[in-house]
Amino acid sequence: MQSCPAATAVSAVFDEPNLIADAGLLPLVRLAERAGLPELAASAIRIEGADNSGGAHPANKVMSLLGAMCAGADSIDDAARLRHGAMDRAFAGVRAPSTLGTFLRSFTHGHNRQLHRVHRDFLASLARQTPLLPGAETLMFIDIDPTHRRVYGHAKQGAEVGRLKGQRTLHPILATLSTPTARPVIGAVRLRRGKAADVRGTESFVGEALAIAKEAGGTGVRIVRADSKFYTADVVAACRRAGARFSLTTGMNPSIAKAIGHIPQDAWTPIRYPDAFVDPDTGEMVSDAEIAEIEYTAFTGRRKAEQVTARLIVRRVRRLNPEAAQGQGELFTTWRYHPVFTDSPFAMLQAELHHRRHAVVEQAIADGKSGPLAHLPSGNFQANAAWLTLWAMSHNLLRAAGALASVFHAKATTATLRAHLVNVPARLARTARTKLTVHLPEHWPWQDAFTDLFEAAHRPPTPVT
Repeated sequence: MQSCPAATAVSAVFDEPNLIADAGLLPLVRLAERAGLPELAASAIRIEGADNSGGAHPANKVMSLLGAMCAGADSIDDAARLRHGAMDRAFAGVRAPSTLGTFLRSFTHGHNRQLHRVHRDFLASLARQTPLLPGAETLMFIDIDPTHRRVYGHAKQGAEVGRLKGQRTLHPILATLSTPTARPVIGAVRLRRGKAADVRGTESFVGEALAIAKEAGGTGVRIVRADSKFYTADVVAACRRAGARFSLTTGMNPSIAKAIGHIPQDAWTPIRYPDAFVDPDTGEMVSDAEIAEIEYTAFTGRRKAEQVTARLIVRRVRRLNPEAAQGQGELFTTWRYHPVFTDSPFAMLQAELHHRRHAVVEQAIADGKSGPLAHLPSGNFQANAAWLTLWAMSHNLLRAAGALASVFHAKATTATLRAHLVNVPARLARTARTKLTVHLPEHWPWQDAFTDLFEAAHRPPTPVT
């Protein structure tokens, strides 16, 4: 690509009143309206003194923040992109960044719980109206994982030096919902102080995530997957109270090692992975391993009622013995063990494969950090907690839009969804005062996917019987 040689002089003038930069917001906003988001926000969010404070008209402010995030905003100031060109002809009720900042700073813990209720109901509505979680009625995975988000400025409430040495962070935890054929959507989210332990509040958090999963259509087998930080009696108890299964990495301890030692040598099943994966302990690529399982009773140091007997599925991988003498014929003389404690109803190989796919939660975290979670923009802790929940809502809205657009976009990252379906320039033309025509770029590479999304979002709603 190069500059046009025929153009001897180039100038730039911001004077076109009929253009918008993000035409994909038209079907996205309509899709959110079909799912009832404005009504949910208006009825659930009650901020005291709303008539003369930042809490007035919460539905318009929630929709404005959601639209800005879907278009790529990663700070409150970025919401200004909703106030250009012909946006006021395409949308009503758009609020200025300063107003949105005041709105977020009006939140308390109670208001954040109200916003969580909106998030839950919105996700359930999207799941009913779009192919967001195909197969959820048969099998759904609930993946729990925390992350640290580095923040700057000493006035940030809750920011502390935690796991990331020398870096002040806030510590979100999230639960994603997925099926074998669907990319993860965000279920429960919670913001915590930087030094908060990974397992802080996880019993109630897992219970909330499982309730959301059921509301979103997870009426079949639900399996909670997590790493060794969540291998606790409280997490298992929360799963069992909700009628869900669990699949938890245990790490190694004397009791686990003793159980592994009781596995007969002829019980190990060799497997070869068609797609090599990275060993989390060593960073090496793994393509060959052996798997076995044994019955195991966990949490024996607790009361009898809290002890749990289930399956211990162990994957072992040969590793190079650094103490082996040079020239020895067999260098790989020891094993690395990766045990998983689970009550999965599936066969051993399938259950182990399901657990390894727990890493899909990292995809959702990476999506957030490449978008609205690039920053937690406010100095106010509760404002950042609200921002986190709004990100979850925008993530789910984009995933629903991708599911309506095409098979490819149903599994694309949110950054790709923005580039292909949202950040599309357009010229608006209005005729007879009521008909709005959106003129989009000729030869747009993803025209068919955009058209499918646009038509699905603007189709008359199906009556509920």
